[in-house]
Amino acid sequence: MSKKLVHTPEGVRDIYGDEKAKKTVVERLLHEKITGYGYRDIQTPTFEFFDVFSKEVGTTPSKELYKFFDKEGNTLVLRPDFTPSIARCAAKYFMEENVPIRFCYQGNTFTNTSELQGKLKEVTQMGAELIGDGSVQADAEMIAMTIEALYHAGLSDFQISVGNLEYFKGICAEAGLNEETQLELREYISGKNYFGAEELLDSIHVNHKSKEQLLKVSDLFGTEAILADAGRAVSNERSKKAIERLWKVYEVLCDYGVEKYVSFDLGMLSKYNYYTGIIFKGYTYGVGDAIVKGGRYDNLLRRFGKEAAAIGFVIVVDDLLAAMNRQGAIISGMESYKKLYYTEADFKEKLQECRQLRASGKNVELLPRSCMER
Repeated sequence: MSKKLVHTPEGVRDIYGDEKAKKTVVERLLHEKITGYGYRDIQTPTFEFFDVFSKEVGTTPSKELYKFFDKEGNTLVLRPDFTPSIARCAAKYFMEENVPIRFCYQGNTFTNTSELQGKLKEVTQMGAELIGDGSVQADAEMIAMTIEALYHAGLSDFQISVGNLEYFKGICAEAGLNEETQLELREYISGKNYFGAEELLDSIHVNHKSKEQLLKVSDLFGTEAILADAGRAVSNERSKKAIERLWKVYEVLCDYGVEKYVSFDLGMLSKYNYYTGIIFKGYTYGVGDAIVKGGRYDNLLRRFGKEAAAIGFVIVVDDLLAAMNRQGAIISGMESYKKLYYTEADFKEKLQECRQLRASGKNVELLPRSCMER
């Protein structure tokens, strides 16, 4: 057999032994907290029609999708992101539903990128979507549930950073920027690339006031006190309403008692273009990227024929586990395995003991006594 066949392709990996046991327990703990909020499981296909993740939807770029064809010639893709799939499903089966719908899910996503930088092409995600509720309370519920789920899983040192895309969009609208320029500027600001943003704005001759406001967005991060500074920095109504929304969300998060885990960042602008308002990410030490990504996407379901506000989040389970391992976090509920050894003479006796232990809920491995010598 070729040695190549026992190795995995670049960007994917095997998970086994204690690592897989920890992953299973963490997924269970996250799921317990999310379903405790009334969210119900949903399972969507691993692959979908290409149009579900098209450029118009505003999800992962086409060049980063795993694409293939079915026998009818339709272009299919492995899902890179759960949210469009959930939106499609909700539009199909809950078209006439007018009350809020709560979904939770878990599964693997696939991104075909050559710029790995330590990232995997296949990762396990767990998340939730709240469809049909555009309220401040829905925003806060999502953020509070994220915090409680992470804590319940065993992570204690983390921060949820919250922003509002409407703040940035309000300044862009006042400056008269077209959508293409906004998207390019969004990349610079989200990456804290001040010089790239300034060069772009100078190249299109944006007025001095709007230029200063847009460049200042990168610096607007910190505790809730930063919201007052952000409000004073703008004069347009759209951006001011975005700040008012953040204040209201913060007040509800205080009611949940989770405010110590919350900070704000007006320069946080997601690469997913379907996000429309409140946006948030979760950070901890031990990994180089956000372990949680979420936000409001009030226009996405319209792409599938249903008018409904929506907000959701996803936890990247693999990154969460990596962070917990590096932090030495204790995962509660890890079950130990007992080993029983038998000989030809006492096999029936050991088997009976083994069956009794298993019936009582213990994990027992029955092994030949010769294994003790290895």
